[in-house]
Amino acid sequence: MRAVTVRDREADDYGLSLTELPYPHAAENDVIVQVHAAGFVRDEPAWPGTWTDRAGRDRTPSVLGHELSGVVVELGYGTTGLSVGQRVFGLTDWARNGSLAEYTAVEARNLAPLPADVDHLTAAALPMPGLTAWQALFDHARLQAGQSVLVHGVGGSVGSVAVQLARETGAHIIGTGRASDRDLADTLGVHEFLDLDGDRLEDAGEVDVVLDVIGGAIRDRSTALVRPGGTLVTVADPPTVQPRDGRAIFFVVEPNREQAALLAGRLRDGRLTPLVTAVRELSDFPATFAERTRGRTIIKVR
Repeated sequence: MRAVTVRDREADDYGLSLTELPYPHAAENDVIVQVHAAGFVRDEPAWPGTWTDRAGRDRTPSVLGHELSGVVVELGYGTTGLSVGQRVFGLTDWARNGSLAEYTAVEARNLAPLPADVDHLTAAALPMPGLTAWQALFDHARLQAGQSVLVHGVGGSVGSVAVQLARETGAHIIGTGRASDRDLADTLGVHEFLDLDGDRLEDAGEVDVVLDVIGGAIRDRSTALVRPGGTLVTVADPPTVQPRDGRAIFFVVEPNREQAALLAGRLRDGRLTPLVTAVRELSDFPATFAERTRGRTIIKVR
């Protein structure tokens, strides 16, 4: 099968290439998915799991990509909850071969059924930003109707999904981004927008929840905006400053079948739209990885 692999952590291009790999093995509780579309994050080569397995052993050449949409073609021993021929989408394990391949082995629990009327390209754009936004807002910050939330980076994949989920919850949403993100913010339903290059972040006032995807100084300055009992949740890096009477949390998104199924229902009903700016072929990926475009690029595998 064809797959996008990296081989050299020290090389400028990480030894990235489109290559031939053996068909994957389905371990216990795995499924083999014929991948139709895949998503990726550009800084995956910086992740330890890209290069080593959970025991710390080298696993190169390793396949990039951790978001997928496709069809189950094989069940491993003991696998339940999914069937051969079923359309699925979800996240692959961080320390195993990923989704930029024609076939990949995935733990069944990491995948959710995909409704028949949702296309694979759209579905592949949802797992990472969708689960990140869901877990940040609801698992960690416990956002409720009537509360206020400051979402950094509304023009990005996580921020745009977070705004849509927060709007459906009935929260008051303040979004930040560049001036060029203002129109998108308005379309998504942001109540107030702050241009981080031209407006004062402190003008946002106190909020119940901050969702940070930027880190650094922006994250630290945002802690002062958290009202008593509130929460700052960041996916950028661990916080160095805690709100005076609240809490700051760093987390890494986890696969979750139930949450993915809830997101898929919203996608099917038109209540949620992931941000996709480009679609590329698997054979073009080495050039695609070198591109520096804003927004999500989804890879058409099949």
